[in-house]
Amino acid sequence: MLLRTLREEPAEAEVPSHRLLLRAGYIRRAAPGGYTWLPLGKLVLDRVTQIVREEMAAIGGQEVAFPALLPREVYDISGRWSEYGDDLFKLKDRRGSDFLLAPTHEELFALLVQDMTSSYRDYPLVLFQVQTKYRDEARPRAGLLRGREFLMKDSYSFDLTDEGLAEAYDRHRVAYQKIFERLGLEHTIVAAMSGAMGGSASEEFLAAAEVGEDTFVGCTKCDYAANTEAVVTPVPSSDGRTHGPLTVHDTPATPTIASLVELANSRALEGRTDWTAADTLKNVVVTVHHPGKDNELLVIGVPGDREVDLKRLDASLAPATATMFDDFTARPDLVRGYIGPQSLAVRYLADPRVAPGTAWLTGANEAGRHATSVVAGRDFTPDGTIEAAEVRAGDPCAQCGEGELTIRRGIELAHIFQLGRKYTDAFKVDVLGANGKPVRPTMGSYGIGVSRAVAAIAEQHHDERGILWPDAVAPADVHVIGAGKDGQIEAALHLATDLETHGLRVLVDDRPQLSAGVKFTDSELIGIRRIVVVGRRFAEGWVEVRDRRTGERRDVPLTEVAQTLAG
Repeated sequence: MLLRTLREEPAEAEVPSHRLLLRAGYIRRAAPGGYTWLPLGKLVLDRVTQIVREEMAAIGGQEVAFPALLPREVYDISGRWSEYGDDLFKLKDRRGSDFLLAPTHEELFALLVQDMTSSYRDYPLVLFQVQTKYRDEARPRAGLLRGREFLMKDSYSFDLTDEGLAEAYDRHRVAYQKIFERLGLEHTIVAAMSGAMGGSASEEFLAAAEVGEDTFVGCTKCDYAANTEAVVTPVPSSDGRTHGPLTVHDTPATPTIASLVELANSRALEGRTDWTAADTLKNVVVTVHHPGKDNELLVIGVPGDREVDLKRLDASLAPATATMFDDFTARPDLVRGYIGPQSLAVRYLADPRVAPGTAWLTGANEAGRHATSVVAGRDFTPDGTIEAAEVRAGDPCAQCGEGELTIRRGIELAHIFQLGRKYTDAFKVDVLGANGKPVRPTMGSYGIGVSRAVAAIAEQHHDERGILWPDAVAPADVHVIGAGKDGQIEAALHLATDLETHGLRVLVDDRPQLSAGVKFTDSELIGIRRIVVVGRRFAEGWVEVRDRRTGERRDVPLTEVAQTLAG
């Protein structure tokens, strides 16, 4: 076997899975965001892939395989040539024609169905593929968790009714739960945003892990769970108070919320000395970058005790993205540090907490001046609401209204969408219905990061000595070690043959130049649960069987090992 384990921590490794997969000889870095699967790693990857294929077949999925190199035209029709932005790998062929390396294949699946089906009798359909995908990540990191190319299973359902789509979505949801249970992955299903994919209902499957790049919430009282980008903010009920007129105050040298609150309390504005940041309205200017269109200035209003979360903002604006605006000299009407929502000449979107009837301390759109009793719905009317403020532990749950949100980190394993007719509309996919009239199919899209799942398993199943693979995905069922003395290596090879005749997959350490201690260390690093040592008691007809997970060790007669382990 082509295998080299590492004693030292790889300098490039940032998270446990990355470090251990490199050290144990499962992967090797080939390029920024790209990894070579070594023989041990390919065995694990194939086992994960097989489980995915089996569960997809169980819900009627049929496997196909598309090219990854695709022409621009079909992505222009769907709009995603521009919507995907910089994440798309784009290139030209020798004739100057535009191509891309596919991040997903909704367009190609829709075109295939358009080409191959003509009647309602051809439906419903579930098609899938397991293929390498490409995304031009700005900052590839964490090994297999954030790469530029990765193995993904993407499947697509095609139905003639919305009810059929909901059923296909539910079948995939259950299939994914079975997949992750078989892989030994603890996971949470959370509400999510659809982003550039489009569609309505959308959920993510997240594996709890401190190194995860996704942040998600759960409720202490109900089953609500959501990616922070998809968290819904409860709208406050009216307190019924009558507010006085908008009043402008001189507030010099108060460009920050903290300085404003301090001054408001020191002056007892409106007779109050209990002002807090939550009573103020922060107005943040951003530049919105619309794919294929001109940029737009936008002001976001959030309570002053909150920051604007750019990830939540981007999710709300998708496929557009936003960056902070800082060229205030070009816009003298936007007075930095003193912006208020009243009389703005740009589009204004407010947090749901800025509800009609709520009153705020906010900027007066003049340098060194703020206003009190600025009432939403009376003194200003936002152009809409937006979920862009940061989410905090302890925030109220929008679903039950009783619990509080807790925050955890996780690795995104899968994402499922009810796409609807976005792509069948784009390509005018129609079939003959039962009544003789054209029917337009509706789609669902369901992705699993297969290579990412390998890393997620290693994140959840390891200790200080190495990986602890679940049996379902381990590169072998048994790791046999020939200690190296008095025919022990030869006996290990004979034992491996016997184990294989009993249906077990076996890895044998027959390296004669290494000490038994090095072999034991490597076996713990590699992480196969059952380890058989042909060592000190071999001459007496005994071998040692170790359980990597529990640490249990027992001596077993050599003649009974195969039956013991196969049973």
